[in-house]
Amino acid sequence: MTLAAFIVLMLLGMPIAFVLLASTLTFVITSGNYRLFENLPQVIFGSLEVFDLLAIPLFILLGEIMNEGGITRRIITATRAWFAWIPHSIAYVSLTSNLMLASIMGSATAQIAIMSRVMTPELERDGYDKGFAAALTAGAGLLGPIIPPSMVFIIYGVIAQVSIGAMFMGGILPGLLLFILISGLITIMARRARKKGSVDQERTPLWRATRGALLTLSIPIVIVGGIAFGIVTPTESAAAATLMAVVIGALFFQELKWGQLPGVLSRTARNTAIVLFLIVAAKAFGWVLVYNQIPQQVAGLMQGTTESPLVFMLLVFVMLILVGMVLDGIAALIILVPILLPVAQQNYGIDPVHFGIVTCMTLSLGLLTPPVGAGLYVASAISNVSLPRITKWILPFIVAACLVILAVIFNPWMVSLFS
Repeated sequence: MTLAAFIVLMLLGMPIAFVLLASTLTFVITSGNYRLFENLPQVIFGSLEVFDLLAIPLFILLGEIMNEGGITRRIITATRAWFAWIPHSIAYVSLTSNLMLASIMGSATAQIAIMSRVMTPELERDGYDKGFAAALTAGAGLLGPIIPPSMVFIIYGVIAQVSIGAMFMGGILPGLLLFILISGLITIMARRARKKGSVDQERTPLWRATRGALLTLSIPIVIVGGIAFGIVTPTESAAAATLMAVVIGALFFQELKWGQLPGVLSRTARNTAIVLFLIVAAKAFGWVLVYNQIPQQVAGLMQGTTESPLVFMLLVFVMLILVGMVLDGIAALIILVPILLPVAQQNYGIDPVHFGIVTCMTLSLGLLTPPVGAGLYVASAISNVSLPRITKWILPFIVAACLVILAVIFNPWMVSLFS
């Protein structure tokens, strides 16, 4: 009955958080174990009583302040000046800007929304197919969940009780590898995607663009450098970076006004509430699964299938791709990690950071895969491009991400190189 309720409600289009809560209540009612209702409030409260979760609203606030304070625009202006001499430079500007935003924001969906609004018109104006422009923005958005800071890394670290700093450091090399592969794709695809010659556009002098971006570049240095050298925790780095963004946007660029702060704080609170409500719902559902001994059943099934850690990771990879197609990434993370991580650690001796990097990266593919594909829908809506037109160009980016994930599976040392 629980499984039936979950599937039916999801097919009816109910928001995933409500699907999870309804499925939890279905299990309690059909099992007749009403004493579980006494423990449910404690489980829900405990899922939020975690200091590291404070990093989520701080990174969301950081992204909002960057937009209002002119920081995002200066990143794009600087990358345009840096790559002006390269053929198809505007496509590399889009990719590099995504990389720089990923090292600051931590949210792939917000990153795709920002870059779709800014870069898709620029690419179209430069003669590129609009579907390619939207697909490039969505594909480059995959850097968001990999390059530190990362929202999904924070949530995984809280669930798995592993160092969020280690997760951040573990994402650096896979993220850079994905950046290189997408750069190669641009070289191959951009020529076919360009329908007409370049349109002359006003260029900012290199020295002026770089000067405007120097202060901005200090934000990812504080985030990544502070964590890498043990100076600050991920939550403290988020607070420090947010304060820096306020100072830079308000005092140096003088574009962040006091009158904009209510709107910034309102959007931050709304987006934070969405994420935390999803965490609560998924935690309650995951608690029911654990109570029903689903992890033990999965462990028995996996051990009956293979005794090889490598084969186990490949099976998890395939399973998570399928799950990511129908479930929100954060919800899937909170549901599946308590089930799969104990099996990976206790039965196969897999490092939890390695398992976490692979899990988070694979579930992030769901941003680009129908029918959920939140990243595709965001890029489609903001760029005003139909989904079929984006899908035509998106497959190579998905393949590139899969190759990076497989490289991490076969080479666990990649996640510990910078830690």
